[in-house]
Amino acid sequence: MKKILITGASGFIGYHLVMAAKASGLEVHAAVRKTSNIEDISPFVDKFVYLDLTNTEALQRVFEQEQYHYIIHAAALTKAKEEKDMLEVNVGYTERILQAAFHAQIPLERVSYVSSLAALGPIGYDAGTLMDESVPYRPLTVYGRSKQASEMMIREKFGDKAISVFRPTAVYGPRERDIFLVFEAMNKGLDLYIGGKPQRLSFIYVKDLVDALLRGCIQPQEGLQFYNITDGEVYSRYRMSEVFREVFQKKMWRVHVPFRMVKAVAHISQRLYRNSSKTPVIYPERLSELTAENWGCDISKARDILGFSPSYDLERGLRETLLWYRENNWL
Repeated sequence: MKKILITGASGFIGYHLVMAAKASGLEVHAAVRKTSNIEDISPFVDKFVYLDLTNTEALQRVFEQEQYHYIIHAAALTKAKEEKDMLEVNVGYTERILQAAFHAQIPLERVSYVSSLAALGPIGYDAGTLMDESVPYRPLTVYGRSKQASEMMIREKFGDKAISVFRPTAVYGPRERDIFLVFEAMNKGLDLYIGGKPQRLSFIYVKDLVDALLRGCIQPQEGLQFYNITDGEVYSRYRMSEVFREVFQKKMWRVHVPFRMVKAVAHISQRLYRNSSKTPVIYPERLSELTAENWGCDISKARDILGFSPSYDLERGLRETLLWYRENNWL
């Protein structure tokens, strides 16, 4: 039986990853913090490991002891007060994992790394083509810049290694907590939007993303590869609320909050949180990302090389997600 190590295993994507990896017949090792809540993932994990991601030599010792065939590095920092903290985790930790993995004497076949479409940033609403893997970097946020930096580090230092880099768009599904805030508002009858400009949005259901990440480990590929990952469709900014309405038969009040008003709030929030360890819900960079015009992607490369074929469009995936939230008393 082949072994897989999954970092970030206690998170939203990590939960679905360990479950799918176990179902595929792999021996699953989950890298978690000692403070992580592991109750939900325990049934799918053969062994928990506690990695020192600041120490390459310590990582290499663990990898040689456990003899991993595959590694999926899904752990990341998505919010931070200081950009240097984001870079240390999303670039520094990634570099040490890869250094240890490729220097260790182990039967490693491939590493899947979870980057983000935020590393590329959006394109214009009227762009004649969808984003493919060759579009230039134009990240809008600290998080996006950290993921760009991690990708550039991988190109520079591991360009000849067996690594699959995935750039998922907005990920949703059971247990997700950020997009869930939108559903909470909808459940209260509020269908809120920033400004009145149209948008082209993309999404990926977590089960399809997990399928792509596992394919990234197992499917034959040449060297370093990059993949943009969505469900292959492009949606209007209203499609999510339309599905919510269809599932719950709920009346909602559609409100377009003026962009200038939200922008003012974002700047005020940033100043108020200046000396806080926390980050505000809305801040200028986040506002730019939320109102970006076009996140449409071409997933032809993942289809052709990995055989990736999404099983869920937004309607099917969102219906399954919303019913899970209701059954588990989130909504």
